[in-house]
Amino acid sequence: MAGTDLKAERKDLYAPRLGVFVDVVVPPMTFLAIDGSGDPNVSEDYRHAIEALFSASYAAKFLSKRELHRDYVVLPLEGQWWAEDMAAFRTRDKARWSWCMMIRQPDWVGADVLSEVVRIAEEKGAVAASQLRPYTLDEGRCAQTLHVGSYDDEGPVLARLHDEYLPQHSLKPRGLHHEIYLSDALERRDDVVPLSVPFKSVMLGGEQLGSGAENEGREQDPGEQQEDTGEHPVPA
Repeated sequence: MAGTDLKAERKDLYAPRLGVFVDVVVPPMTFLAIDGSGDPNVSEDYRHAIEALFSASYAAKFLSKRELHRDYVVLPLEGQWWAEDMAAFRTRDKARWSWCMMIRQPDWVGADVLSEVVRIAEEKGAVAASQLRPYTLDEGRCAQTLHVGSYDDEGPVLARLHDEYLPQHSLKPRGLHHEIYLSDALERRDDVVPLSVPFKSVMLGGEQLGSGAENEGREQDPGEQQEDTGEHPVPA
C-alpha cells in the first residue's frame, strides 16, 4: 500500500502555477529544522545540515510505518532566507546570508518520535544531527509563485513580487522569504522552486486594504518583469 502523499493533499502549496502570483493560506505546520549561515554553494555546514535533515526525516518515516502503522512520502526540503543587511543580496555576498532549512513532518509524528529520530540520525553519523530542532511555522496568508531555473535567476521574479504584486494589492511582507525545493537542492542545475512570502494588509485611512475577496487569487501578468534590485533573499 502506497504511503500518504501530503503534497497531493495541498497542491495549492506544492504545485503553484508558473509565472503568476496567487494568495494561499498556509496552516500551521511542524518541521524538523536547522539554522545556519554562509554561502550554500561552498558551506560544509549547509551540506551537513541537509544530510542531517534527510537522515532524520527518513528515520521518522520508518518509525511511523513500523510503530504507528502509517506510511507516508517524505516531504521536500524547504528553506527560509534572510540577512541582517539586505545589501548582501544586492552584492551577492553569500557568506553573509542566513538560512533555516527544514523538512515538514506529518501531524501524527509527535515530539517523542522527533527526539528519537534525531538520536538515530546521530548514530548513523549525520554530523549536524544534534542541531536539529522541532519548528512550528504558522505563516497564514502568503503570496506564492513557481520558479523554474537557476537559483541565481530568481531575482527578477522576487522583484516583481515585492515591487509590483504586493504594492499593487496594498500588501506588505510580514515574514521571511520561503522556498520549497522540488528537486535536489544540493545539485547545481535547474530547479523547480515554489516561492512564497507571508504578507499583511495595509491600513489606509482606517480602511484595511488587500484583504477583500476582490484580491483573492489575483494573478500577475507573466509578461511583466522588473529589473532585479538584488534586495530580496534568494539562495545560491
